[in-house]
Amino acid sequence: MLFVALLKLKAGTVQERLGRRLEWQPPEGTRVIGEYWLQTGNPHVIAIFEADSVAPMMAIAGAWEEFYDITIVPAMTAEEGLEVGKQIMQA
Repeated sequence: MLFVALLKLKAGTVQERLGRRLEWQPPEGTRVIGEYWLQTGNPHVIAIFEADSVAPMMAIAGAWEEFYDITIVPAMTAEEGLEVGKQIMQA
């Protein structure tokens, strides 16, 4: 299952956030598909994860809530969405 995390700057310095990121590892059972650092505060980071459940997403949010307002949503690839769309259109 794919999840997209949108992280909006909330607090902390660049040094504090970077120091945390240098040490932080995603929770077990999570695979990072992509992580993008944007030159804006809203969102400041976009990360795409794959996990079997929502539990690791809760751990990720907890690890970063000091520095960011975090929104994590389930997602699907465009290919998956088109396949679902075909099924809907045939119903």
